[in-house]
Amino acid sequence: MLDLNILKFFPNEISKYLNKYFEQSDYIEEIRLRTDKPIQIKLNKIEKIIYKNVTQEEILKTIQYVCDNSIYAYQNQICEGFITVKGGHRIGITGDCIIENGKVININYISSINFRIAKQIKGASNKILKYVLDLENNNVYTTIIVSPPGVRKNNIIERFNK
Repeated sequence: MLDLNILKFFPNEISKYLNKYFEQSDYIEEIRLRTDKPIQIKLNKIEKIIYKNVTQEEILKTIQYVCDNSIYAYQNQICEGFITVKGGHRIGITGDCIIENGKVININYISSINFRIAKQIKGASNKILKYVLDLENNNVYTTIIVSPPGVRKNNIIERFNK
């Protein structure tokens, strides 16, 4: 079941458009907001466009809601380029970076927000367990999991942390 609590991070002007997709699908993977562009939703590898251009004010409201109206408290995460919220959802942020000594110290004029919706997929790691687990020694082999975005690496990793 899709986590409807994610809608609380959007201003009413946007959540009313998203709500119908949340009611219809358990497969929402991403929601993209970009200034002066339509809302994009990724539903199980299919892109849907909601013909409602997002304003800069709506981007700022969304960031405020994500940061619980305390952007300063989330400054370190913002400088990393994403914020992780309850439920494991990740919110990527892009804008004009302020760089000092080779490190991002702030992001001004946030122009794009990408919500990656967390979703548990039971059994996602079953096929690779025999290559990662050393059952004889009750250990985990040193392992690097590499794949393109959207292939559910985190579902595999979560399995090993339980």
